[in-house]
Amino acid sequence: MNGNWDWSAVADFMPRFWDGVLLTLQVLALGSLLSFSLGLVWAFGLRSASRLVRWPVNVVTEFIRNTPLLVQLFFLFFVLPEWGVQFSALTTGTVAIGLHYSTYTAQVYKAGIDAVPVGQWEAATALSLPTHRTWFAVILPQAIRRIVPALGNYVVSMLKDTPLLAGISVLEMLQQARLESASTFQYTEPLTVVGVAFILIAYPASLLLRALERRLVR
Repeated sequence: MNGNWDWSAVADFMPRFWDGVLLTLQVLALGSLLSFSLGLVWAFGLRSASRLVRWPVNVVTEFIRNTPLLVQLFFLFFVLPEWGVQFSALTTGTVAIGLHYSTYTAQVYKAGIDAVPVGQWEAATALSLPTHRTWFAVILPQAIRRIVPALGNYVVSMLKDTPLLAGISVLEMLQQARLESASTFQYTEPLTVVGVAFILIAYPASLLLRALERRLVR
């Protein structure tokens, strides 16, 4: 590129790059699993008939959603150890991303559940279905079909937020590129490779989500 591209620098960066890719995908997979699971718990709490449950859950989720992810990362990594709670940088980063995005997925779950026709609830009641069967056999399957595209969008957002973990020394893709650049003083190649990698991961994921959305509609 404009005569300055050095393929040998790319080759030297590859071992670090693949380590960063694997760690990024690990954080993304575990963070997504945590956000989807905890988000459903938050959604149940937000729809609870009891104010003693609904109000605290609402306060907690609003606080997390309106606080920058980077602040939450620093709090979990630097402040909690002063209280005797300490995890590795990787665990802290995964928990922070999962916790942060769980408050967004909670609202998505809640909207999907609210969109299920009232008649479905009435039919389940008429059939005397137990509560857990009403939720997991009738309501949630219909709700999740509606919200899969939105949940998928948050997966892509989580991917794009993984570079924030460099702030607590997690060696994801961008941090690996920065370390490589600092040692070789060649910034163009490592940073370009990482930028292209994000596109190559995020764009196919977006296409997959669109295909899944069309399939669910059918």
